[in-house]
Amino acid sequence: MLKHRGFPGRLAGTDFQFVVRRPNKKGATKLIARERYADRRPADRRADAAFMAALINHFGDEPFERGNLDSGRLSWLFGREVIPAEDPFDPESYEALLKVDVQRASASFPDLFDGGSSA
Repeated sequence: MLKHRGFPGRLAGTDFQFVVRRPNKKGATKLIARERYADRRPADRRADAAFMAALINHFGDEPFERGNLDSGRLSWLFGREVIPAEDPFDPESYEALLKVDVQRASASFPDLFDGGSSA
């Protein structure tokens, strides 16, 4: 499992984690596209925005390996702002390649792109 050095471990001042320390002995948790409902808590929304900002700052629009990125946090963005960068895509692999869909991310998190700070 690739460890992304320099990537934030969690949202500051919270328990929302962005990375895992060690691989799961049973294998990587499957990435799924989780529905983000309009009534989500503000803290959850801040965590999504901060994680998206970290992905953009760390990887930009280049493909990146899933590695030690938290599957739960990725799943809130997967299928929309974070998309598979390879075909076939294995959602249960630490080596799976992902990519930020910058167009979709700018629509979902406009504050990250217009100079505002959601993170």
